[in-house]
Amino acid sequence: MSSNAAVISVRDLVVGFGGVTVLDHASLDVFDGEVLGFVGGSGAGKSVLMRAIIGLLPRRHGTIEVFGTDPALADEDQRRSIEQRWGVLFQQGALFSSLTALQNVQFPMREYLKLSPRLMEEIAAAKLEMVGLGPDVHEKFPAELSGGMVKRVALARALALDPDIVFLDEPTSGLDPIGAAEFDQLIRTLQRTLGLSVFMVTHDLDSLHAVCDRIAVLSEGKVIATGSIETMLASEHPWLKSYFQGNRGRQIAHRVQH
Repeated sequence: MSSNAAVISVRDLVVGFGGVTVLDHASLDVFDGEVLGFVGGSGAGKSVLMRAIIGLLPRRHGTIEVFGTDPALADEDQRRSIEQRWGVLFQQGALFSSLTALQNVQFPMREYLKLSPRLMEEIAAAKLEMVGLGPDVHEKFPAELSGGMVKRVALARALALDPDIVFLDEPTSGLDPIGAAEFDQLIRTLQRTLGLSVFMVTHDLDSLHAVCDRIAVLSEGKVIATGSIETMLASEHPWLKSYFQGNRGRQIAHRVQH
């Protein structure tokens, strides 16, 4: 269950490309121990906000604090310390194609920790087991894995450094409904077991219902609403209404009510 402490605090964030402003004074908090689902229309800038928080995109204006510190203003030691406390699952997994599953999970350890090869192998194997993958996957390359397995290896890599925050970018995209439901359940189980704070970019209404404690909605460059799935389903805002009260939204509403 989440506390009231914000582990991520974004204020008046402006991010753009050339003459196009994608985020226009967007503000958002992610609270300790919660799963926040971040939704918006296609191309609205959901992944842009996530990438700005983790420092992959520059900002034009505004502040971003993670654990009370703005990574952009921190010195290198502080920044590396903050980076060790988050894990990222990129869209499509973004595994290194030339590395095996085990080596992909070991990658953050090589980057940040000084561990023996044997210890790294043991930890990576444990992380893969945590996401439901056994030794038969260890030596396989990404091209030899199914889409669902790629996502699980990527999640294991995101958990490699025992992070406090996990960023998930469209974690169930490309998965069939059964695979997506299993992945949702895995995320929820790991979040509860490990006490994670989760920032999940998604467009999947089933994921929002199954996994998220709270939902934030991005539209026209700003966060226009935050709240529970019940709050979203009851909203009269035109965009929220079309998103949450379409055919699939009505199925979710029926589940929430029953």
